[in-house]
Amino acid sequence: MNMSNQAAHDKKLGKLHDGLDVSTFDRDHLWHPYSTMVERVPMLEVASAQGVRLQLKDGAELIDAMSSWWCAIHGYNHPHLNQALNHQIDQMSHVMFGGLTHRPAVKLGQQLLDVAPNELETVFFADSGSVSIEVAIKMAIQYWASQGRGSKNRLLTVRSGYHGDTTGAMSVCDPLTGMHHLFTNILPQHMFVEAPRCRFGEPCEAEDIHDFEAILREHAHEIAAVILEPIVQGAGGMRMYAAGYLSHVHELCKQHNVLLIFDEIATGFGRTGKYFACEHADVSPDIMCVGKALTGGYMTMAATMTTRQVADVLSTQGPGVFMHGPTFMANPLACAAASASLELLETNTWKTQIPQIEEILQRELNEAQSIRGVADVRVLGAIGVIELEAPVEMQAAQRISTDHGVWLRPFGKLIYTMPPYVITPEELRQVTKAMVSIANDQSKLV
Repeated sequence: MNMSNQAAHDKKLGKLHDGLDVSTFDRDHLWHPYSTMVERVPMLEVASAQGVRLQLKDGAELIDAMSSWWCAIHGYNHPHLNQALNHQIDQMSHVMFGGLTHRPAVKLGQQLLDVAPNELETVFFADSGSVSIEVAIKMAIQYWASQGRGSKNRLLTVRSGYHGDTTGAMSVCDPLTGMHHLFTNILPQHMFVEAPRCRFGEPCEAEDIHDFEAILREHAHEIAAVILEPIVQGAGGMRMYAAGYLSHVHELCKQHNVLLIFDEIATGFGRTGKYFACEHADVSPDIMCVGKALTGGYMTMAATMTTRQVADVLSTQGPGVFMHGPTFMANPLACAAASASLELLETNTWKTQIPQIEEILQRELNEAQSIRGVADVRVLGAIGVIELEAPVEMQAAQRISTDHGVWLRPFGKLIYTMPPYVITPEELRQVTKAMVSIANDQSKLV
């Protein structure tokens, strides 16, 4: 690089190499999720994390009420997870999974199948939750195409769902109220019915499932699979619906010879009070996706599990192989982190933690019911939601939450928490106070 180019390069980067100004470089050069690169709000710089707390560069501490987007269920800097990663990195950090295997992948596969619904017998490791959804969709479509039924290539789902940001995943997110309407013209066109109206804990009546049943009956010849987030619709609105709805869907898929995919990426590993949310309805899918909390928030990793029936068809008919293969599939470091996280869950401490979290959330958030502009308050397991009648004013909400020593990240009309399971009652009450304070502040804007 000549001197002129070097000077321009240094000017562009602000000579950050000599004295790294994280905030300035971040503002000028780094994209954040669903963010703009113009007139950016400064990001809070995290220096370290321990337990449920984030230590900021300026010395402040925040309780992470989001579990880093729902994945850090054991909190941060956990000694068991740290030890597992330290041990694994001394052996190997990565090796390709094509033609090779290794103990961390085999151990994790066994652990997953031990806790998954009995019908699931095979595991495909993926890079992230969105990729695991892509894998599930491809499995379903290839399953039928391999049997000479290529016309069964569409999916059926419900509105208010969210399954990820990659192309296939976007195509089964809500096309109207979701975040991906700009891409509608390039996405595969799938089928949608209204979101379940029957709330969790209530019965599912015939009229609640009528529209779903009608579409499935009429279009079964072209539907490869139904895909749902069981019991809780996550980023599409934190809606919690009746277990009976899931039971009806399961039965209808069997009747009409359609595969059933469960997206347990947000709900898996204890979040709703069951190990997997589908256990609330005691039903098993043909394909199930897990991610987020799989590694306890340490590494990006996901998995798509399926039945022997689906695996055998993909392996013996059509091309005779499943047509997908990520470079970092079954990364040993990620496998080691996931195994250690599942070992922590095997102690069953979460079975005590989740009911305690649920009880506190129900009691403390109930106060918000009477606040003007609050449309609903709902709680299930370690999920607490205050839904407003109007969109949350984000900057004001985050200022209030940080003033309370809490990190919250509202979206749309929702003020919500999905805290780490290790949060103490005192820390959780600090979170709920912040949430109610935000709701009170937002009521002034109504």
